[in-house]
Amino acid sequence: MPLPGGLWWLLCCRRGFTLLHRNYGDGEFSGDGDEDEETFELRTPSPVGGGRGPLEVTLTQPGRSGPVSDRLQSWEETRSLIPEKGLQEDDPDVVVKGWLYREPRGGGARPWLPPRRAWFVLTRDSLDQFSSSGKGAQRLGSLVLTSLCSVTGPERRPKETGLWSVTVSGRKHSIHLCSARQAEVERWGAAVREVISSKAPLETPTQLLLRDIQESCGDPEAVALIYLRNPILRHTSGALYAPLLPLPYGGGTPGPGYAPLREEAVRLFLALQALEGARRPGPLMQGVLQTCRDLPALRDELFLQLAKQTSGPAGPPGLPAAQDPAALRYWQLLTCMSCTFRPGGAVRGHLLGHLERTEQALPDSELAEYARFIRKALGRTRGRELVPSLAEIAALSRRQELLCTVHCPGAGACPVAIDSHTTAGEVAQELVGRLGLARSRNAFALYEQRGAQERALAGGTIVADVLTSLAAEEAGPQDSPDSGWRLCLRLHGPLHPEGLSPDGYQLPFLFEQAHALLLRARPGPPDDDALCALAALRLQSAPRDPGPRAPAPPRPAPAPSVALLAGVARSPRLAARRVERGARARGAAGRAGGGGGGARPAAAVLGGWKRLRGLGRVEAMAAYLALAAQCPGFGAARYDVLELSTEPGGGAPQKLCLGLGATALSLSRPGDTEPIHSVSYGRVAACQLMGPHTLALRVGDSQLLLQSPQVEEIMQLVNACLATPSPERPPCQERPDASPPSLDRGLGQSGCLGQLQD
Repeated sequence: MPLPGGLWWLLCCRRGFTLLHRNYGDGEFSGDGDEDEETFELRTPSPVGGGRGPLEVTLTQPGRSGPVSDRLQSWEETRSLIPEKGLQEDDPDVVVKGWLYREPRGGGARPWLPPRRAWFVLTRDSLDQFSSSGKGAQRLGSLVLTSLCSVTGPERRPKETGLWSVTVSGRKHSIHLCSARQAEVERWGAAVREVISSKAPLETPTQLLLRDIQESCGDPEAVALIYLRNPILRHTSGALYAPLLPLPYGGGTPGPGYAPLREEAVRLFLALQALEGARRPGPLMQGVLQTCRDLPALRDELFLQLAKQTSGPAGPPGLPAAQDPAALRYWQLLTCMSCTFRPGGAVRGHLLGHLERTEQALPDSELAEYARFIRKALGRTRGRELVPSLAEIAALSRRQELLCTVHCPGAGACPVAIDSHTTAGEVAQELVGRLGLARSRNAFALYEQRGAQERALAGGTIVADVLTSLAAEEAGPQDSPDSGWRLCLRLHGPLHPEGLSPDGYQLPFLFEQAHALLLRARPGPPDDDALCALAALRLQSAPRDPGPRAPAPPRPAPAPSVALLAGVARSPRLAARRVERGARARGAAGRAGGGGGGARPAAAVLGGWKRLRGLGRVEAMAAYLALAAQCPGFGAARYDVLELSTEPGGGAPQKLCLGLGATALSLSRPGDTEPIHSVSYGRVAACQLMGPHTLALRVGDSQLLLQSPQVEEIMQLVNACLATPSPERPPCQERPDASPPSLDRGLGQSGCLGQLQD
């Protein structure tokens, strides 16, 4: 009885059939359509002497393949690499074998096709699948394993098959190993990964040519001949269908929004070619740089692609390329790449040789200027956390420096010229020398500041990265809490007011710094007497003395507090008049009400200020600094840290507060004013980083491990205190009893952390 046509069709789809040398049905090894890309054949370097065989290969630019009948199908390509033999029972190369399920080709798009069982055999060279486990079983397919193969999973697809699976990806196709047991799938995945990791690294023809160029670098004619015979090394206007470097096959998406690495490499080359006609190349360059930041495996690939697009028929670009504005886009992007990322060893050597040959071929051209700029940048680049901003890309395209504005108290805004490698420590050092602070005992550092908030910058921080982050924050909503940040030079560590020169910016700078610390209540507002004296000295630091006449009081002034100091910060003379008017108004109100306590603090400030008549502005600032330095815990910093146990099984980390004073550091529990540990800086032997957020302090024979997101700032402060220890301060017992003791009293004494509570 003949079968209906529909059953014949279903049988053919399930069992598979061959027509014109193409596989159909559920075989995973058939061709991928009539637009397969032509890729390079990979070769493993010979273990003998590290050389290659006598066969010479001439490479051409990869392109679309010819008719279907003239191409090598993936099934034939796979079969040509595997001996034509069936399953052998005793094969010493077998790693693992067993029954698994295999998904049919296109199973995700056709869920009605159930997975079929097959006998899988993993050897040191391939992953084979057979129809049965007996001798002479039919081979259903094979995947040659190389160092570029990848394994992803295990994962479960409950809506499709309900099985656990791992995916083994090759150059042309992938195999899905499925099982109902997760442990079985994990065992197979680990075995395949072990076989792949044992394979020798493969080299692409481009890598072989780079080695030939490196070996022939002393013979310009040989190098020119290599470029002439291999178009893959030269500029091309056609598409690139395979990466120049060996990138892993498959492996899934390396990140959200990205395709597999081999596809992203081809897309990068298309983006490079789009630069030639782009009206605004800056955003396109920034997008390419962002891709390389997110996918580090593509950085060397992009360096090679740029070296290819900036090369001529004999290696160096020709004279027409030096005068073509579109060709300069490749050099501009190469400049941005060299200022952002570091190329690998072999790629770096090839790139430096290409730049040197360009300088020698076109010594007086603009391309030679770009080549010299890129060579210098490659020697200084250490890696960036962020890609350059559009302003930095525009400056790099013109081989110019950036201008960075740093706000200095007492000196205003100071512009500083920086490049893509300038660090925060270098900017601070330049400003310290420009302001005459080089001989000061005080330490200074660069800070990010927004109102009363401050964020210290580590000495090795790239300033260009900071400007990029600030530009991104400024581009956000205006009412965002991260907007309004600026760079400023600030006192870093305790204040040393001794030996200040009255000339230059040192005294005004430290005067404004001390005033800013008091405004932020660090460690806390002084007592009323000290605050009145500080307010009077702040008023006296104005250019002129008070006049004999005082205007009529319009409104009362606030009592002496941090708010009073904030008022005199902007206009000391206006604040003096307000203090006097407020004193009169409060005195009148006190007499009418039978009291007068409200007028006493304001009158004390006014009286103290008038008694300073004749005192010079420089002397007033010096007296202000000396009085501020005597405040308990002045200049100390407080950090929330976790103390880690140095003994095995020492328990969970303990939350503590670290206080850094002028001569000692202390640890206390949150909310307590009495420290549990207090150590002078003279007993600290070393301070170093032990991890991303871990700091190690060695005190005598013991070690203290602290964990905090601000470990770099803490280490800078401690090292600054270790380098320039401050002298002992006057004894705090002479101050009123209500004042908390200082951190600097010594071991076992209470610290200033009680004054530092928020």
